[in-house]
Amino acid sequence: MSDTHALPKYVQISELLIRDIQAGRLVDGERLPPERDMAARLGISVGTLRKSLDELTALGLLERVQGSGNYVCAQEDTQSVYAFFRVELIEGGGLPTAELLSVDRLPKPEALPGFGASSDGHRIRRLRRLNGVPAVLEEIWLDGSYVDQIDAVALRESLYLYYRESLGLWITKAVDRLDLAAVPDWAPVSFGLSAGQSCMRATRVSYGPEGEAAEASWNWINTDVARYVARIT
Repeated sequence: MSDTHALPKYVQISELLIRDIQAGRLVDGERLPPERDMAARLGISVGTLRKSLDELTALGLLERVQGSGNYVCAQEDTQSVYAFFRVELIEGGGLPTAELLSVDRLPKPEALPGFGASSDGHRIRRLRRLNGVPAVLEEIWLDGSYVDQIDAVALRESLYLYYRESLGLWITKAVDRLDLAAVPDWAPVSFGLSAGQSCMRATRVSYGPEGEAAEASWNWINTDVARYVARIT
């Protein structure tokens, strides 16, 4: 199946920079390269880069000094599109993208933590990449009460953004539990780990604004290329 709808390019770049700031690859007070040089390195137009920098300025992560340049203003707990995505490349950061493998409405598996009121769920299987490198295999189950069917074409790379914009569901909290588990037999070869091989797995339950458990997921992480990161402030 083809890739899900990508976020606009300027949003992708702003999210990449946010994750680099959070990972410490861009530090507080650091001056960014000149805009033309930075745009050329990222393969985008200067106009697109400026829209990205406007996003960071609005979030308080960038100070734009006329005649001097753009300076990083690092801060914790930035509410970005990928605020709940806890996996980074080993060297830090990395822009998440998603390859959609399948979407089906099925009875919920007993092995998942309890969530939602419906006996059915929407199972979404994806391969997540960071800066183009396969890093996470995802099996996500959204409670069936939120929508009868999910249109694969309408899905975004950020599911939480899709939930918010298309279903009116805001994810406000997520709880992850880490363990070791076997890579499932539906893993594509491109994941980099073979079916049955042991790897780190995060089991997540995600909650809506009233504290209701709306979604549960399994996330197998290839620790040869990525790591799970939780920052405590």
